[in-house]
Amino acid sequence: MRGMESRAAVATAHIADYWDNAATTYDEEPDHGLTDPATRAAWAGRLAEWVPPPAGSVLDVGCGTGSLAMLLAEAGHLVTGVDAAPGMVWRARAKTEAAGVRARFLLGEAADPPVGDRPFDTVLERHVVWTLPDPRRALRRWVSLLRPGGRLVLVEGRWRQSAATRGEPYVAGAETLPWHGGVSADELAAAVRPLVADLHVVSLSDDPALWGGPVADERYALIADV
Repeated sequence: MRGMESRAAVATAHIADYWDNAATTYDEEPDHGLTDPATRAAWAGRLAEWVPPPAGSVLDVGCGTGSLAMLLAEAGHLVTGVDAAPGMVWRARAKTEAAGVRARFLLGEAADPPVGDRPFDTVLERHVVWTLPDPRRALRRWVSLLRPGGRLVLVEGRWRQSAATRGEPYVAGAETLPWHGGVSADELAAAVRPLVADLHVVSLSDDPALWGGPVADERYALIADV
């Protein structure tokens, strides 16, 4: 067990470096950069459903280059984004500043955001839990940061085309991560359900506008209220 924990810690460091190196091209993916108006509108519409008015405080953990954070800020929310990759944080700040949008971005681990015990109305993440050495602990931390009546929004999936299924390494040691290659909606719901008052899952696999084209793997949003 101790050896597995050590390997997972190594994998986490490698993954932070991986995303830092990937930051320069990250927004080239349709669902990352949201440069296509149809893709951007699709995500804006979903976020309006999951994080509806009135405007509140939102914590975006593993925010990447801040595309979702920027949509939420444009909708009037007070957004704090956190990412472990300096390159991602730098680009998130640059994008929002260039667009004249106000949002705060911090360098730190998604699993334990450097925000103290400040409560938020919403905690959001997209495609992050599969990179974490202890995703269940991260889920507990995120729920602890929610106000009574707050909402947890987890946009996740099980990647049919992931490095795990292609037999290629993601980064050294990544195979030790509990949810490497993604997590099914059923498994994630089982992990979240004891922490919240209510939850539901929305399938996203059949909405090609979100991804810039059709996808063949499992993608979904888990919405949970505390």
